[in-house]
Amino acid sequence: MATQSTMLELGTPAPHFRLTSFDGKTYSLDDFSDARGLVVAFICSHCPFVKHLRDELSRFAREYQAKGIAVVAINSNDIETYPQDGPEGMAAEARSAGYTFPYLLDSTQDIARAYKAACTPDFYLFDQQRKLVYRGQFDDSRPGKGTPTGADLRAACDALLSGTSIPSEQQPSIGCSIKWKKSAA
Repeated sequence: MATQSTMLELGTPAPHFRLTSFDGKTYSLDDFSDARGLVVAFICSHCPFVKHLRDELSRFAREYQAKGIAVVAINSNDIETYPQDGPEGMAAEARSAGYTFPYLLDSTQDIARAYKAACTPDFYLFDQQRKLVYRGQFDDSRPGKGTPTGADLRAACDALLSGTSIPSEQQPSIGCSIKWKKSAA
């Protein structure tokens, strides 16, 4: 069953994180302080909603990284229950999709809780002061319905980069629920 994002309140400061990538490198929120904006995407390797848009997500990231928007992805699924979402699956997914951004493992699920992430994919855009200006869907395509374009997230990033206002009327993302650990549900 599809799950909607919780739509964290606009203006919320980006919750701090310090997580390790599938390749062993550690990244924190501070590593992206020079970027004009920061996209935080909660994704995983097995979700059909993520698989549907992963190639376009990869194109989006390359395009907007070149414009000064940093992109980071976080996988918060329980890897004991979903081992395909562990570091090996993440590495294979990053290679296959051509991800040019850090893909981090939130093994405690604390970061997903801090962001109030609910589904994969779930997208957040923070401005240069790391205040939330967009949260919600990549676009309105879904598996079996439409071709991913990233229209919603692109429009928010373009507005941020041009200094124009980002509409507060935003559509929630829809995807697979984050696979919470039994004790964390």
